Amino acid sequence: MDTQSTYDRIAAHFAKTREYAWPEVESFVSDRSAARALDVGCGNGRHAELLAERADSVVGVDLSRELLRAAAERARERGFDDVLDLVHADAAALPLADDTVGLATYVATIHHLSPRDARVRSLDELARVLAPGGAALVSAWSTAHDRFDQEEGFDTTVDWTLPGGDTVPRYYHIYSPAEFEADIAESDLELVEVDVSSGNCYAVVASAHP
Repeated sequence: MDTQSTYDRIAAHFAKTREYAWPEVESFVSDRSAARALDVGCGNGRHAELLAERADSVVGVDLSRELLRAAAERARERGFDDVLDLVHADAAALPLADDTVGLATYVATIHHLSPRDARVRSLDELARVLAPGGAALVSAWSTAHDRFDQEEGFDTTVDWTLPGGDTVPRYYHIYSPAEFEADIAESDLELVEVDVSSGNCYAVVASAHP
């Protein structure tokens, strides 16, 4: 299943349903700031907008060109386009130099990557670009969500319903909390804090590199 074409197809409708930042992200950024911030899987830019209030510059990365267009439009309308650079790229191959990001969000994106190696590689990439003292928030859908009745992590598809009734299947890897922690431990990230909230796993992480 091609994640890029899937999200390009649903981008316009998807962006309209993603107006507000998640409370967990608001809480994470509330007492942090940086010269440069990064939003991996930025979608329509709702969390990049939050980061723009806390950083001198923000890089938004997404695999969907149509969602990047939605993010650019949001940035223009809300006046943070002067600090936002949008880049078409894969989360497992970030086009940024080492140690250049002080604050990052990687929210509701890692669960779209397959296989596990790609997910861990994306975490390694996040670790690579994080500067010493930098922090990031990573989240993924979890088996703790009410809609799931399994305890182990698993692959599935979750349909997106477009106006008119067409459904578009989206690949997800649903993490168990233990598996989520294990993938972070396998990566070059240092786990600072982990929690489950609203059916999602959340981790505050830093680069384990000195």
